[in-house]
Amino acid sequence: MPSHLFADRPAPQPPERGTVDALITQTRRLRGGVDAVRRDSEVTEDDPQGRWQRALCDLAVHHLDDLGSHLGQLKDGLPQDAVEAFEDDLADYEADHAQRSGSLLSRVGSAEWNLLTDEVNWSDELYQILGRPPQNGPMSLDELPSMVFAEDQALLTSLVTDCLVDGRPIDGEFRMVRADGRVRTVHMMGEPVLDADGSTASMWAVLRDVSELRRSQRAVRESRDSLQRRQHFAQTERRLAVELQEAVLPPWRGSLQFPLEGPAALDVSAHYLPSSNSALIGGDWYDALQLPGGESLLSVGDLTGHGVTATSTMAMLLGALRGMAVAGIRPGPLMTHLNHLLETSVQPALGSAVCCRYDPASRTLSWAQAGHPAPLLFRNGTGRALTPPDGVLLGATSGAAYEQAELKLLPGDLLVLHTDGLTRTSAAEECDTDRLLALAPRFAEARDAHECVRMVVEEFGEDNREDDGCVMVARIGA
Repeated sequence: MPSHLFADRPAPQPPERGTVDALITQTRRLRGGVDAVRRDSEVTEDDPQGRWQRALCDLAVHHLDDLGSHLGQLKDGLPQDAVEAFEDDLADYEADHAQRSGSLLSRVGSAEWNLLTDEVNWSDELYQILGRPPQNGPMSLDELPSMVFAEDQALLTSLVTDCLVDGRPIDGEFRMVRADGRVRTVHMMGEPVLDADGSTASMWAVLRDVSELRRSQRAVRESRDSLQRRQHFAQTERRLAVELQEAVLPPWRGSLQFPLEGPAALDVSAHYLPSSNSALIGGDWYDALQLPGGESLLSVGDLTGHGVTATSTMAMLLGALRGMAVAGIRPGPLMTHLNHLLETSVQPALGSAVCCRYDPASRTLSWAQAGHPAPLLFRNGTGRALTPPDGVLLGATSGAAYEQAELKLLPGDLLVLHTDGLTRTSAAEECDTDRLLALAPRFAEARDAHECVRMVVEEFGEDNREDDGCVMVARIGA
């Protein structure tokens, strides 16, 4: 609050909510005005009112510098929502403190200790700050340390010695215990008053109760430290999630042939599209695997959640899927086993998946799904979604059975497997396969599966995505 020295000046209007730059500018302007008043003040040694005014200006400049520093930290180090929350807290604090304290002057008092006459004078405000009844009278410099924390008594002694012996101005802070047991932090600025011979005749000081300010500063530090710990934890979790995801997903780039030879071999390519929010590493996966006997496994899936929990569960599920497929378990029973695994895992989750097993000898695709978008079949320049066999989300219910469907494929047929996050940019949108199906004419002209994947990525983009997604394209050889 403004001091009585500037009561004839209207208080500046507060800046618009959330405008930290305006707060910084206002603080600098106010600091410059107070500093100008301090420089223009002519103070003589026998002018206690002038010394009081100059000391108040010194205090104001000191704390305005602190305020400017804190606002700069807020601007540089915290997101806007945290800045707005801090401004709300600050407004509440100021309103509450104004109600309890009344004015700045109720937290600033003065004192003078005359070394020649042992006379001590305290202002009324200093009695309020230190909780001392006025009828008990002021305390001498010898008595004052009795109210100071034992750890801070040496500091007070040093300040007083500097002033009385060396004739130097003092500026320090210490904690005091009032008679009612309340602990207050007091900032003291003082200077010696010299006699005609240049010897110290008395010591004059301004004491300010800065307890609320220091509590606020501690709260800011603790909040900043807590925010930094959360940011570090989030960065570490994201790094682990990315490393785990990269270790589990197939490392190949471009197109692969399954099997390596044969007229009916699969030309396979896939791509993962991350969320625009780099912290949201999800449980989406794609996989293609050559199986014993010449068959091929194709699968895509999506687990609920994000971060290390989702990627670790995805790794567990994908490892189990590969193992069971290599063991010869067909897609329908395989989904049943995955459902049981997810339902009984230590970290329960829900997941959707589609699993396909392709036999190049007969060009037969056997597949099953668990609450997942059906594969899209593109043939002769047109596309359609396959009719899905029954299958509920993985982990949704115990004892679920999953049907299996079979489809005879033709040379040149193209399959697109994807997660629902591919075709939408936000969780509120529905899965839209029409845009994928509309790519049929372009797919028909593509040289290979990898070029088809590039077309999909160009269509749906990798920017401004609220959810991650993946796509796999497999084309049947002629």
